[in-house]
Amino acid sequence: MNALAEDPGLWSDPDKAQKIMQERNILDASLGDVRKIEAALEDHIGLIALAEEEGDEAVAAESEAALKTVLKEAEKLEIAALLSGEADSNDAYLQINAGAGGTEAQDWAQMLLRMYVRWADRRGYKLTWMEESEGEEAGIKSATLKVSGHQAYGWLKTETGVHRLVRISPFDSNARRHTSFASVGISPVVDDNIDIAIEEKDLRIDTYRSSGAGGQHVNTTDSAVRITHTPTGIVVACQSERSQHQNKANAMSMLKARLYEQELKRREAEAMHAHEEKSDIGWGHQIRSYVLHPYQMIKDLRTGVETTSSQAVLDGDLDRFLEAALAQGASSKRDN
Repeated sequence: MNALAEDPGLWSDPDKAQKIMQERNILDASLGDVRKIEAALEDHIGLIALAEEEGDEAVAAESEAALKTVLKEAEKLEIAALLSGEADSNDAYLQINAGAGGTEAQDWAQMLLRMYVRWADRRGYKLTWMEESEGEEAGIKSATLKVSGHQAYGWLKTETGVHRLVRISPFDSNARRHTSFASVGISPVVDDNIDIAIEEKDLRIDTYRSSGAGGQHVNTTDSAVRITHTPTGIVVACQSERSQHQNKANAMSMLKARLYEQELKRREAEAMHAHEEKSDIGWGHQIRSYVLHPYQMIKDLRTGVETTSSQAVLDGDLDRFLEAALAQGASSKRDN
């Protein structure tokens, strides 16, 4: 990669050059992380040996504590190394849809959107709003975001599924407990190197007036675009641009991403001989339960990981769940 980066003719193709430099920088950062751990490991082991020779228990204890921190960093890198799938390094589309239940479900969908936005902000990912449909009284009916950053799809891909909330409703004057559902879908952004064949006859394209969040995008013309892929029933929509042409192009990119995700899941299921578990990666499968009343508990129903720190999770502290799901997926592949 260094040799390619130093090639005088590299920038004759700016797009290719940018991709090469980006890949080089990612590799360089990854190698730097490993070397940093190696150096810390060697230093602290040396300090512990020296401290034991001199009977300095304080220095030995300090280095042992530091090694535990090094171990945690190594475990994070081990999880990151699992993101080696075909599209794991790609950007991602994040789609949230409120389930049945009106205002309750729509408010829950907005809470999930906020959770993912905060998680993405923690990682330094860039967010682009593609579509958002507001609820009648509160919350959202649906929203689609593009999450841009290294391995965005790899980290988020296990979040596809139904998320269940149990709480005392803020919209119920009798303060009764309600259960709400919302579905999350994650698709990889498809780059130009991946060819997804879509026939025009398989598409139904509708236009409508933009609405929802982001006042500067609200239009007085029918610039928003909704595309339905009739063979699969996949529906995508975009209203982020003022131009109907741009919204259509973005919606087509989202449709390609959804179709590509379907193909990736199909291949994965075949490779693992796990046809009986296909529901685990479908939209109808409940993956996580968020209980806020009568006690505080968020539990992943696939991995068993749970926490009582519900507010921290809703504020974007999702890594423990993502890491466990990735590790479980890697373990399943090894077993097969």
